[in-house]
Amino acid sequence: MEFLSNWLLAPAGAFAVAALALFVVDAIDPESTHHAPLAIITVAGSVTAMALSGIMLLSGTAAGGVELFGGQLIVDGMSLLFTFIFGSVTALVALASIDYISDLGHKAEYYLLMLLAATGMSIMASANSLAVVFVSLELASLPSYALVAYLKHNRGSVEAGMKYFLIGALSSSILVYGISLIYATTGSLLLTDVAIETRTAAAEFPGVFGIGVLMVLGGFAFKTASVPFHFWAPEAYEGAPAPVAAFLSSASKAAGFVVAFRVFVVAFPIDVVAGSAYAIDWVLAFQILAVLTMTVGNFAAATQENVKRMLAYSSIGHAGYVLIALGALTGIGGSGAESLVLGAGMIHLLVYGFMNTGAFLFIALVEYWDIGRTFRDYNGLAKEAPLACVAMTVFLFSLAGLPVGGGFVSKYYLFAGAVGAGVWWLALVGAVNSALSLFYYSRVVKAMWLEEADEPLELESYPTALYAALLIAAVMTVALLPGLAVFDTAAFDAAATVLQG
Repeated sequence: MEFLSNWLLAPAGAFAVAALALFVVDAIDPESTHHAPLAIITVAGSVTAMALSGIMLLSGTAAGGVELFGGQLIVDGMSLLFTFIFGSVTALVALASIDYISDLGHKAEYYLLMLLAATGMSIMASANSLAVVFVSLELASLPSYALVAYLKHNRGSVEAGMKYFLIGALSSSILVYGISLIYATTGSLLLTDVAIETRTAAAEFPGVFGIGVLMVLGGFAFKTASVPFHFWAPEAYEGAPAPVAAFLSSASKAAGFVVAFRVFVVAFPIDVVAGSAYAIDWVLAFQILAVLTMTVGNFAAATQENVKRMLAYSSIGHAGYVLIALGALTGIGGSGAESLVLGAGMIHLLVYGFMNTGAFLFIALVEYWDIGRTFRDYNGLAKEAPLACVAMTVFLFSLAGLPVGGGFVSKYYLFAGAVGAGVWWLALVGAVNSALSLFYYSRVVKAMWLEEADEPLELESYPTALYAALLIAAVMTVALLPGLAVFDTAAFDAAATVLQG
């Protein structure tokens, strides 16, 4: 059993070991200008974490869930699936960063912060205690603040990092205060123990307990950039280096959702919380958040002229789609419908990890070429970089839900799950917003392929590593259209395990 426990922790351990290796390499040669070894260590650690989690997920090694450290951590299908997402996104971003930060300093710190954030995210995926949730969330968040402000001589980057830090500190304080109220009313921080005491807490301390649930929900809403707690995301993503924006909008968002899935489904049973007149009906709250987040995110994206900022608001819209997975847990369609919609949320985040990361890596490529940031600056780009523009077209159409990538299947699962759960109107709102998103995604495609450039574009070089990361993301996005069959059973089984508590 001890060997099995160590094996189950191997994916998270791969991130931590790679981070320690970077410490050693940087200590030996801190003044080195060659950062290829740093990137190789980061990519190797991330790929190892991705491979180990994928193997254990598909082999059913942790089927049913295995508790570690007295129940503080749990390794199950959901934690392994999300660790796979963190590994894939971190590997792509680290590979792309070889070219992006080649002329910048503090390269070891850059990769180290990324690995530490990924370590925190992988622990978040396995957190089975509110204490571990908070500690791992901070481990993921603190390096992220520094990564956003990595361009130390860029005012926009530093300003974005400061805003992100201040808002993150506020959200953390809200979350930890909510946790303290939950502990005060239930007497425990373990999610399973909280679930046992929820009925008593909701009956004896309905106001305090309800406020605690609401504050925990607000803390996670900040982390996932859900409306009305979304205002930090466009600023942070626009000011951050594009690879960092890819990392935050894909991996960090997935980390926020995996914790929300586990905490609300396990710790706050739906029938108990919804049955109290004073406690918070969190399913209804997530339904409201889903509608607001989808609508505000997509309408704001449609009004942008800056492509990077458009993608930032688009990522908010996609958070709204994933919120359907929690808002549809009404119990109307039975356990089968709930497993379908919760698993669909996980599957969408898996596909989103490739297609959204790829879209931001394309932005990184454009920034590398110093072309510009507006739609008009992209005019005629396909003539100079056709392969990269094909990849970007795949990302954008898959994000919109067209059948060119896995985004089509994952959205279908989400909307079908919502209909099966009796909240067809959530699926309708999602479908309307997906149609709207096609408008602003098509603007980028039109600019690249149909418009003529105001001035001839001169691309001096084609960065190999950044191109490779972009093309890998594109291939995976397309491959997941049929390839989701490999993951969907594992995702639905993982959802069923979490729903069973």
